[in-house]
Order: sequence, then structure tokens, then C-alpha cells
Amino acid sequence: MEISTKNPDNSDNPDNADNPGNPESLEAPSRLSPPSGAEQKRAARGATRPGDRIFLGLSRGSGIFLLVIMAAIAIFLTYRSVLAISKDESNFLTTLEWNPTAAEPSFGIAVLVYGTVVSSIIAMVIAVPIAVGIALFITHYAPRRLGGAISYVIDLLAAVPSIVYGLWGALVLAPHLIGLYGWLDDYFGWTGILDWQGGAPRSLFTVGILLAIMILPIITSVSREVFRQAPQMHQEAALALGATRWEVIRMSVLPFGRSGIISASMLGLGRALGETMAVATVLSSSFEINASLLDPGGGTFAQNIASKFSEATVMGRDALIASGLVLFVITLLVNGAARMIIARRAEYSGANA
Repeated sequence: MEISTKNPDNSDNPDNADNPGNPESLEAPSRLSPPSGAEQKRAARGATRPGDRIFLGLSRGSGIFLLVIMAAIAIFLTYRSVLAISKDESNFLTTLEWNPTAAEPSFGIAVLVYGTVVSSIIAMVIAVPIAVGIALFITHYAPRRLGGAISYVIDLLAAVPSIVYGLWGALVLAPHLIGLYGWLDDYFGWTGILDWQGGAPRSLFTVGILLAIMILPIITSVSREVFRQAPQMHQEAALALGATRWEVIRMSVLPFGRSGIISASMLGLGRALGETMAVATVLSSSFEINASLLDPGGGTFAQNIASKFSEATVMGRDALIASGLVLFVITLLVNGAARMIIARRAEYSGANA
């Protein structure tokens, strides 16, 4: 009688690989599992295709080149600013005077900071609610054809040159604001902020309205695209539960698009802070700070540089460059703060990528 010495589990049978009890069959899926994230990154860094290597080099070089440009701008502005501030006989941050060509140069940025910040705040207060309302109307209320026509007009406004806005503001907008200025003075002049002493309405308030019109297309376009990406399933679920259209927008669309609205607002604020020709055309600058927003006075960094650079001496140009450095720092701080806020919503901003 012959005794079989084969494995009772028949492990030598090739068909037994499909047997769940076979240890080899348990190891097979692990060999077929996709590579981990670290392995994919190593594979990308070690790409052997010529096209991959070229694209990697170009993208890396572009990033480094951008950092070099930013560093060069910062170094140039800092160097020329130090030359000017070292000769300034007054406090550069608090002086309400701009006279760098005197025997004892005296200049400061207090008026410029005030004018730039106030006009930008007025523009943001006016533009952001209107832009968000237009974006919501286009994406959730207007028929498709009407929404497309409005979107085309809004995008077209972004292509209008700044000097055209400035000429329109000086020749059309400012004269038609006399009635508004009088109404604000009658009802709110007691506050001192909206007190009007008469004269041409070419003040920071007019500049703020003009800047609001200029930044409206940017905020509207970005907000519109963000609202279109709101999850459709969330909106349909809210409608199925009996929510009105406004409740759907308030509960699902606006929370999703909050970071997008912030980023759009910061883009608009960046243009408002650095706008030059339109402000220089409209504003009657007297380089003084007035409590009332309706009286002429104040100025902005960009407007002051544009109006005085051509006639400035070497010392005057260094002083203007010093003011440009302050505007450069303010813009970086605004963009950095916006980035920190947007990073809280990684699913839209990609901040954690």
C-alpha cells in the first residue's frame, strides 16, 4: 500500500493560487497595489523622458526667476530709500509735508497713507457687495442668455484703460456728484466726515467711487466662477428639503465661496491700492489731511509718484522711491494676509497642496 506524501492542501496545484486559504494568494494583492505618494514623487523627480526633464527644468527655473525678480526689486527700492531717508530732516512716517528739494529736505508719507487707505476702503465697501450680488444674479437667477450678456459686459469693463476711466471720472462722474455731495452734507454733515464746503467734488470720496467701478469687473468675474463650482448636490438637497432659493444660496453657495470672495476682494484691493492715472486725473491733491471725505485733500502713493516724478531732482526721485517701497510693503502684507485667510479652505485655494 502506497502512502501519498503530497500536501493535503494541494499547494503544488497551480490552480490553488485562487484559494483564499493559500498564503501566496494573500500576498498577491500587495504586489499589485498602487505606489505610495512618496514613490510617485521619487519617480517624478527621477523622470527619464526628455519632455519631463525639460518641463521640470522650465517650471523650476520660472519659480527661481520670479524670486530673483522680487528680490531685485526689494533690494533696489531699499537701497534708494535708505539714501533718501538718511537725508530727511523730519519723520518719514508722520510728516504732513512733501518738500525733498529744500535745503533741509522734509518729506513724509502720512498724507499718502491716509489717502491710499481711505480711498481703497471706500472702493471696497461699494464694490464688494455689488460685485457679489451681480455674480449671484448671473449664476442663480438670470436666464442663461441674459447672464451671458451681463458676463460679457462685466468682462469688457476690465479691458478699459485706466486713463479712460480717469477722463470719464473727471469730465462726467465728478460734475454729476454735486447733488449727492449736497445731499450727504444736508443729512450727514453733522458727523464731520461728510461735511462739504462747496467747490468741485474731486475728493477722496469721488476717487473711491471711481476705484469701485474699476475693480468691480475683477471681483465679479472671480466670484462668478467660484459660485459656479458650488456643489450641485448640496443645492438640490436643500431645495428638496423645502428651502427657498435665497436659503440655498445662504446655506450652501456663500459658505462654499467664502474663500473665493476673499481672494477676489484682495485682487480688487491690490488694483485699488496701486491705481495711478485714474486717481491722478480725478483727485485735487493739496497734500493735507481733511477730516471730511468730501473736501479736496489727501493723495495716494501712486498718484503722488506719477505727478511729481518727471520734475523731481535726484533727491526727489529717491524720496518718491521710498514712498514706493512703503506701497510695495503694504501690498505684500495685504496679499500675505489674504493668503492666510484663504488657506483655511484648502479645497478651493489649494493652500495645503
